[in-house]
Amino acid sequence: MAVKAKLNLKHRSREITEGHERAPARSMLRAMGLDDAALGRPFIGVAHMGGDITPCNFHLGRLADRVKEGVRAARGTPFEFSTITVSDGISMGTEGMKASLVSREVIADSIELVARGAWFDGLIVIGGCDKNMPGALMAMARLNIPSLFLYGGTILPGRYKGKDINIQDMFEAVGAYSRGSLSLQELQAMERVACPAEGSCAGLFTANTMSSAIEALGMSLPGDASIPAVDPRKAEECQRAGRAALGLLERGVRPRDVLTREAFENAITVVLAMGGSTNAVLHLLAIAHEAGVSLTLDDFDRISRRTPYIGNMRPSGKYVMADLDKVGGVALVMKPLLQAGLLHGDALTVNGKTLRENVEQAQVVEDQEIVYPLERPRAPTGGLVVVKGNLAPEGGVIKVTEGQHLQQRGPARVFDKEEEAFAAVQRREIKAGDVVVIRYEGPKGGPGMREMLAVTAALVGQGLGAQVALVTDGRFSGATHGLMAGHVAPEAAVGGPIALLRDGDTITVDAVNRKLEAEVSRDELRGRKKEWKAPPPNYATGALAKYAKLVGSAAQGAVTG
Repeated sequence: MAVKAKLNLKHRSREITEGHERAPARSMLRAMGLDDAALGRPFIGVAHMGGDITPCNFHLGRLADRVKEGVRAARGTPFEFSTITVSDGISMGTEGMKASLVSREVIADSIELVARGAWFDGLIVIGGCDKNMPGALMAMARLNIPSLFLYGGTILPGRYKGKDINIQDMFEAVGAYSRGSLSLQELQAMERVACPAEGSCAGLFTANTMSSAIEALGMSLPGDASIPAVDPRKAEECQRAGRAALGLLERGVRPRDVLTREAFENAITVVLAMGGSTNAVLHLLAIAHEAGVSLTLDDFDRISRRTPYIGNMRPSGKYVMADLDKVGGVALVMKPLLQAGLLHGDALTVNGKTLRENVEQAQVVEDQEIVYPLERPRAPTGGLVVVKGNLAPEGGVIKVTEGQHLQQRGPARVFDKEEEAFAAVQRREIKAGDVVVIRYEGPKGGPGMREMLAVTAALVGQGLGAQVALVTDGRFSGATHGLMAGHVAPEAAVGGPIALLRDGDTITVDAVNRKLEAEVSRDELRGRKKEWKAPPPNYATGALAKYAKLVGSAAQGAVTG
């Protein structure tokens, strides 16, 4: 491993603390209680997305207090600041969900701007809900000052009629209620217990997928990804994170030293092996873009073909993140992958050790049912596949699971917005064999690329999960399962082929052969394209309008710059 050049510990903050001309700045800093000793120490930003918006983030302010203790103990001066979050689980199925992906960019921008303006020497970011984590990593990659991420932690499952339940069960219960197989009283009883405390959604949905990816990237401390929010170990980890930030600064290790091509391949491999959320594709592409690392959809498909699917975790499996934590966390997944040569063990991590050193030192339980042996995987290839064809020239993404139907050919049921599709599902108008198409929900068209969990979960709740396929230029929640092709690009709003579909067109969704095709001739598609007109934007002013003007294709991570 190359030896990093030593940084001046105040390599940035000295701009505002040294020299007679900085007396005004020091005066303002002294107003917050800083003395000469504090001014002479490195400045460490402690960013978080805490607030009363969602249980994922409800406790992050308390964790920030512990992180600051760790920074001070390591002879640094911490500066706490907060930024936004949007709750995917609460806004799901509503117009508010359009703000979710946009919040990723705002989080990245706001952390970057504060860190630049405050001249922090190092940075720690604490996040919870889905877009917190990629937004934090995007900012770290841009700033390239010594940084690490700390996950707020997973929620514990609730209990209903002697069984564990979580937010996925609530969305599917809505479909069961509409079918008449669940009473209103049962639905309300489940509602009251499904989310028992603070923390991010329990299964291997997007938050826990991204926490796992970030640990595999090497940008969080070993074990960070799986520790539950209410576990006392999380508070202890906060203090270690504070000390680790000073260690990064002393060694001169910056995010782009960790966020290498090899690190991204490690993260992709872990996500695929665990059966993680399709959103990981979008977010890892965006982080790589900010880090200056070349990464494409084809890389995900290439790695998927060689990576066995070994995670038995919800939404498609049996267990939640807190269960994985009990048997060793993400290290339990990485250990066999490393032994099989599927991970780059020499990749650097933020605790100063290599990935191999961290994994080999981890305490794991071998006799368990959460991670399958490599020689007996749930599936021989990874849990995500990239599909292409005349409906998705740039690509689309399907999450595949054990026992799921992987191919379907059927008539298109075309909807121009999510609400129209959800209403049709609730009216029981979707039939077995249909291919539901939801368009104009892409990065530009939504704008914001809404997740379709309300629709997919309602279909599952009605018993159609194995009989219907869904195609969209929007996204899916990590809690979605079934034959669902998302991120279809080019999107409808820019005239992509999905905009040209009509009710009754025969669609083939084929995860086995990586195809997404409409049985419509080229001449017919050309004729329809000539007749197509771009719809007016859904928002003419404000943040969503600005985002729609700037955002690029989902195939490149839906980034804005």
